[in-house]
Amino acid sequence: MVLRRGFILFLPRLVGLLVVACCLVSIVYMLACTPKGDNQQLVLPRVHSPTVKEGYEAILQEREEQHRDYIISLKKQIAQLKAELQGRSAQLKNVQDQYPDPLDIRLDHSNPEKVQANLLAFLRSQIDKAEVHSGIKLSTEYAAVPFESFTLQKVYQLETGLTRHPEEKPVRKDKRDELIEVIELAVGTLNNPEGNSNAKHRVYSASDFVEGIYRTEKDKGTLYELTFRGDTKHQFKKIVLFRPFGPVMKVKNEDVSMADTLINVIVPLAKRASKFRQFMQNFREMGIQQDGRIHLTVVYFGKEQMNEVRAILENTSRSANFKNFTFIQLNEEFSRGKGLDIGARFWKGSNVVLFFCDVDIYFTAEFLNSCRLNTQPGKKVFYPVLFSQYNPSIIYGHHDSIPSLEQQLIIKKETGFWRDFGFGMTCQYRSDFINIGGFDLDIKGWGGEDVHLYRKYLHSNLIVIRTPVRGLFHLWHEKQCLDELTPEQYKMCMQSKAMNEGSHGQLGMLVFKQEIEAHLRRQKLSDKKT
Repeated sequence: MVLRRGFILFLPRLVGLLVVACCLVSIVYMLACTPKGDNQQLVLPRVHSPTVKEGYEAILQEREEQHRDYIISLKKQIAQLKAELQGRSAQLKNVQDQYPDPLDIRLDHSNPEKVQANLLAFLRSQIDKAEVHSGIKLSTEYAAVPFESFTLQKVYQLETGLTRHPEEKPVRKDKRDELIEVIELAVGTLNNPEGNSNAKHRVYSASDFVEGIYRTEKDKGTLYELTFRGDTKHQFKKIVLFRPFGPVMKVKNEDVSMADTLINVIVPLAKRASKFRQFMQNFREMGIQQDGRIHLTVVYFGKEQMNEVRAILENTSRSANFKNFTFIQLNEEFSRGKGLDIGARFWKGSNVVLFFCDVDIYFTAEFLNSCRLNTQPGKKVFYPVLFSQYNPSIIYGHHDSIPSLEQQLIIKKETGFWRDFGFGMTCQYRSDFINIGGFDLDIKGWGGEDVHLYRKYLHSNLIVIRTPVRGLFHLWHEKQCLDELTPEQYKMCMQSKAMNEGSHGQLGMLVFKQEIEAHLRRQKLSDKKT
């Protein structure tokens, strides 16, 4: 009994000693046998190794060299940042001395931290002064700074002159590097969203970039708006960036869903049944089949050819199973402004995007998305600059035949021009159109009403997006300027007619046609004599 009690009392101690022994054996095994990992971690020398001292000295020496190199690198970076900050501070001080800033942002050079804070405050103030968050009132239609648009490969620009092209790859290195930097920054912003960093999200790349627009206000900076494909067909990501003569600053990162955004295309019309048939072919393919979120309102003036136009519309409705259309007939003289105004006010549904269109316009499904993305109720209206086609008989006069319409719709200097003097094709929400007062109904006939509406928007606080778009074309048609037009309207009509026919080179060939033919005859005679 005594032995049993002694054994029971000794048992816990024995267990404890066994546990301690196991731990010591495990530690010795780990120190002696741990292999190098994938990251090449340093292994401690064995406890009983004769090279313990040399091993530790080698490790310490290597770590010391690493830290020394790291410290040298940090010192270089700090020196570079200080030099850059001093340079920026000097530049900013010079600017402030010449042009006192209304926000009174001054730099205290005795306090580097305050210098940096003031510099950042100045750069951010550039966003507030630029037309980013709200529009500013402008005096004339020529005071608006237009946007230019771009994709991964091309830039679509307004100011072409005689040497540049309306569509071209960015040749200048600074422009190419600028756009690449902006796209890369936008992709990085999408892949590093603010908020929950642990949440799963898709990885974006430059191939998801759809299109962008940008413009530079020369005393403030450059504004960029970039659109990327979202998770679904009608989902998009929009990134807004601003370069205030310095680093690009993120302004906005938002999800934009256009799945339920309906566009009401309003077309005023009188006669021109054959043109309307061509228009409906384009509308059926792009609007009904490819887009599907669209309504058509036709405002028809008079009764001549009305039955033919109505039949074209009804045939399209039956064949395409399309019911979203409205036909309004007015027994009065044609007035484009009145037709568009009546069509816009006739809509009784919820707030809708209005696309004011003409019967000689060709649009793509991509343009309809641009129309949605660049309008916002109470904030933005869209005035695209369309590409106007030259007279095909002049463009392709030297060919055996004129190509099909789809083959003609290419953006080149020889085929057309950006119609930057036209303001008739526009997208805006119905609420903005009603609030601005609509069209001036006193204007009759052709021209003038679109400029008047454009000026109204410029005089408001709405942002006017003015940019060339690659999916909107004005098809050539012979233009007649009637004697009933006012002198100003007649002048505008004749200017438009002259611009529509051909490029400078093509028109020059027509002007000097007789001289060219005489030269060819002399050349032919000369060849015969020799």
